[in-house]
Amino acid sequence: MSAQAQMRALLDQLMGTARDGDETRQRVKFMDDRVCKSHLLDCCPHDILAGTRMDLGVCTKIHDLALRADYEIASKEKDLFFEMNAMDHLESFIAECDRRTELAKKRLAETQEEISAEVAAKAEKVHELNEDIGKLLAKAEQLGAEGNVDESQKILMEVEKVRAKKKEAEEEYRNSMPASSFQQQKLRVCEVCSAYLGLHDNDRRLADHFGGKLHLGFIQIREKLDQLRKTVAEKQEKRNLDRMKRREERERDEHVGPRSGSRNRDRKRSRSRERRRRRSRSASREKRKSRSKSRERHRRHRSRSGSRSHRRGSRDRSTKHKSSRDRFSREKSREREKKEKSSSERRPESTNGKSHSKRSEEREAGEI
Repeated sequence: MSAQAQMRALLDQLMGTARDGDETRQRVKFMDDRVCKSHLLDCCPHDILAGTRMDLGVCTKIHDLALRADYEIASKEKDLFFEMNAMDHLESFIAECDRRTELAKKRLAETQEEISAEVAAKAEKVHELNEDIGKLLAKAEQLGAEGNVDESQKILMEVEKVRAKKKEAEEEYRNSMPASSFQQQKLRVCEVCSAYLGLHDNDRRLADHFGGKLHLGFIQIREKLDQLRKTVAEKQEKRNLDRMKRREERERDEHVGPRSGSRNRDRKRSRSRERRRRRSRSASREKRKSRSKSRERHRRHRSRSGSRSHRRGSRDRSTKHKSSRDRFSREKSREREKKEKSSSERRPESTNGKSHSKRSEEREAGEI
């Protein structure tokens, strides 16, 4: 990693995602399911075991130091309880490692020669002393690198004492076995990282193993898992206590004496009454406003409809008057026509009567 990338990562870790106003990085929040919760708590095995014999590669979830900084800032204000997710992740990983350790032990038991329980106990003691020597040497090297020379010298003196104990244990183990079988390499599986350790490994080999990144990484993961279990248990206990307190408070409120209970009830009732009154007043005001508006609209409508009906009535009256006049004139014209017809019919009858009377008179005169 270049110096610029290191500075950028350091700024992300200190200031978070919004350090330079980059909106693309702010789209993914630390609470997103795509973000690795173990990375936010600095215990993801993909980061711890990177570059070792058991390198797991790139994690399937998002790893970002800026998101870790955002989480650290938010966790100070509110408990997000991400420890549960990280604990489940580490438990599954450690369970898989323990399964591999048991398989390796079974393979060794099948391949190596069977020995008695007494000899196996002596060999186990030699292995334990080897582990102690390796751990002490690794610790001494670490203290020397940090500058604590006095502490590292004290640890080296302890290493010499453990070496003396180891020689005694090896002598006991050698005397309990034949020379041919003692020269064979007796392997053992490391309980921490499931690596193979030899009974006759030298101190340098043991120091490299116990001070190596793989073994220390597994120690870090296991210690972090124990810490997460404790924190989760404490938080769950705290939550349960809070729930119990709330239940007790509710029960007290329910089973408290009649005075306090009646007071609380009266307070609640008075509050509810005041709220109802306020709501009823506001509702009545709104109803009055709506009624006044509806009345004004009704009046306007009536005034408009009255003017229209008056116009229509005047028009209807004029048309009725005209129609009555026309009917009257028609009736008069009909009566006139009837009279003229009757008079025209009477006139020929009178002329015919006169002519008939004249003829009768002439006939009478002729006879005479």
